[in-house]
Amino acid sequence: MGAEPDARNDPAVRMGFEPGQTVQEIGFDEDTDGALREAIENRIGQSLADQDFDDEVDAVVLWFREEDGDLVDALVDARTLLVDTGVVWLLTPASGRAGYVEASDISDSAVTAGLQIAGSAKAAPDWSGTRLVAPKTSRARR
Repeated sequence: MGAEPDARNDPAVRMGFEPGQTVQEIGFDEDTDGALREAIENRIGQSLADQDFDDEVDAVVLWFREEDGDLVDALVDARTLLVDTGVVWLLTPASGRAGYVEASDISDSAVTAGLQIAGSAKAAPDWSGTRLVAPKTSRARR
């Protein structure tokens, strides 16, 4: 068939990343998943922009652990450079892993930060992904 990646085997495709997107990464540390990072970079065709990047981005990958501080603040910061139709992928340690964040904390923090949950994915063996977007009414306003 074609050269289109198989969504079942490629987490970046499953997560909706597209070639040419600019994706900012926040919260990188030694525990982040290298294979997922590489899959995203291969899919978008460029390196992930670091947290000091200062231009518009199509998506943000936010690695967040319970001990990283206030999730609401992290989500608000993640939205700073995001285009109106952009996505924040909140990546948190999987259940049972150090730094695990409760689903209710993610939901409450997202709402407080002006985001809504639009899906989830098993992003990597040790990481769960929550897809967050601005509510449609917010995106419609200028």
